[in-house]
Amino acid sequence: MISPDANDLQDLVRQLHREGTAWVPCGLGSRLDWGPPLQDCTPVSCAGLRGIIEHKPGDFTISVRAGTPLLEVQEALAPHRQWLAVDRPWGSQRRGAGSLGGLVARGLAGGYRQRYLAVRDQLIGLSLLRADGTAAKAGGRVVKNVAGYDLMRLFCGSWGSLGLITELNLRTLPQPPIRRGLLVQGSLAELGALSQWLLGSSLSPERLDWWSAPLAALAGLEAAPLLLIGLASISAESLAEQQAAIATHSRLPLRQLEAEALESLLACARDDEAIPGAGRHQPGAPDDGPEPEPAWLLRLGVSPDQVPQALASPELEGLAIDLAAGSGVGLAWTPAGPGARADLRPEAVLRLRLQCQRLGGWLTVLHQPSGHAVPAWDDAPSRALIEQVKRQFDPKLQLAPGRLPGVAKP
Repeated sequence: MISPDANDLQDLVRQLHREGTAWVPCGLGSRLDWGPPLQDCTPVSCAGLRGIIEHKPGDFTISVRAGTPLLEVQEALAPHRQWLAVDRPWGSQRRGAGSLGGLVARGLAGGYRQRYLAVRDQLIGLSLLRADGTAAKAGGRVVKNVAGYDLMRLFCGSWGSLGLITELNLRTLPQPPIRRGLLVQGSLAELGALSQWLLGSSLSPERLDWWSAPLAALAGLEAAPLLLIGLASISAESLAEQQAAIATHSRLPLRQLEAEALESLLACARDDEAIPGAGRHQPGAPDDGPEPEPAWLLRLGVSPDQVPQALASPELEGLAIDLAAGSGVGLAWTPAGPGARADLRPEAVLRLRLQCQRLGGWLTVLHQPSGHAVPAWDDAPSRALIEQVKRQFDPKLQLAPGRLPGVAKP
């Protein structure tokens, strides 16, 4: 992996273009093993593009270089009582929170999408290098910007196949002064009814997440499906009213979590080291080797009203699953270490992909055991259009070979 200095990056890209060398843009390189396997290409890291360019607290905007870690930005915003309303990517603390450029390139969005929408909706501008080294920009640095084509959304989820993101302009949000969580456990049918009511109500929870029974058990809770409801407000009275409305409608008992306990529990859904028994490296344990990897890490989506049916799929039995109720999008994985499910075969993953498609969604393989070759994604119905767009940005097809979303096998 090459990590050029910011001043040398453009010249390096131009040189790679002249030589016809295949290369793949990456952030900090912490999740290069996700998605389709890397073909014969050179990873070019944005680690040298680091730091906050400008933060305007009064305008609720921030401009950062693409290699800046997400946690670093959150820490800089905290004194101003602001934040980026996104979950950090799944993975142990050893991987880190990843860079903002990598987060956008993969188009990831967690449970906070329920209230604050996805990261692509918080992006107001970006700068990039095309495959030939040409610098380009999209959007701007103000929230109300409607000029030009919406290239920002095109680059969200592009997996580095269209260009290298160098700078990002994002919308920040005020941190809610009061947060609280509610846990509801029961049958899939009961939780499904509560979820649909919440999604159709006037309440606006920060997050509404489905957890599978195995994930609940790994977090030290009863081994039963659950809904994790995150509430936030500027006043305790409003928060109490929301909780009372949920308690009145729900026929299931509610368990209340204060803000610190809620954040600790959320760590279980995005950090394999935070889950008891999920890996060898527990907090405070000595560093005795490389971190364990999940056997499978799947990103899946279904129609929100079909989440209970998806969770009942035999192929998902025994997996840790975290799905956002409002979008139907989330992760399923088999933790490494003792107790990991070892019988999930490639054919079962392919059946699960078909099941997700029948339920109005899709499935992406982010990580799989060595020796398996399940395509990371299927061909999209718009494959021909996707390939045309790719050729416009990358005529030599140098960028991220084999990693064009919507194209299973180029």
